[in-house]
Amino acid sequence: MKLATYNVNGINGRLPVLLRWLEEDAPDVVCLQELKSPNERFPQRELQRMGYQAVWHGQKSWNGVAILAKGVSPILTRRGLPGDPDDTHSRYIEAAVDGLLVGCLYLPNGNPAPGPKFSYKLRWFERLQSYAADLLSLDVPVALVGDFNVMPTDLDVYAPQRWRDDALFRPEVRDAYADLLAQGWTDAVRHLHPDERIYTFWKYWRNAFERDAGLRIDHLLLSPTLAPWLRTASVRRSPRGWDHTSDHAPVMIEIEPPSR
Repeated sequence: MKLATYNVNGINGRLPVLLRWLEEDAPDVVCLQELKSPNERFPQRELQRMGYQAVWHGQKSWNGVAILAKGVSPILTRRGLPGDPDDTHSRYIEAAVDGLLVGCLYLPNGNPAPGPKFSYKLRWFERLQSYAADLLSLDVPVALVGDFNVMPTDLDVYAPQRWRDDALFRPEVRDAYADLLAQGWTDAVRHLHPDERIYTFWKYWRNAFERDAGLRIDHLLLSPTLAPWLRTASVRRSPRGWDHTSDHAPVMIEIEPPSR
């Protein structure tokens, strides 16, 4: 099974890019972030023509997450992260696909920090940690996938000294990510590539992609039940170089469940 995450930065405006990538890489399950589209404008028909069924949680102009599955219908299990009934941001959706439970998330950016947006990010992270622990207690194969807006270590950013005070790299955020991993989750990319500088995001300006001045903020976390099935992990860099593309690149892993 090929499982991928992709922050599309506007699903309707970038739809040709998304469809082209789906055709080229043919992932089985895809988590999308930053749909920036209300529910009624989600391009369901276009994706169905490509063989993908979907569940989504949209929001006009901002946020938005979706899970696509090739050849099967994902079974929706949760829309919205628990812990704050007043949180109206569309940042979490969850579905069961072929025996795998997939949580797709778009964690808040948090800038400027400190400030209200950063405080919201930390509260959201606390809710994620709490719910992630509940997921682990199920003892089933689970993947938490998406744009975490966190660079876990200096290895995950092209110029660490320039980012020390940014909400994606402040100690509070990196500690929260480390605490999440300490529950038992495996960072798939870092697990297979422990010493490589690997990026998933490059700003549009100053030729960041051409200079490879990037950040690794898109992650796939695997539960202890799922992690032994991991075979490969890679950033699919090509789409980042296409016309009118997202500032993120897809990240894809291959897992091989037991034949039974």
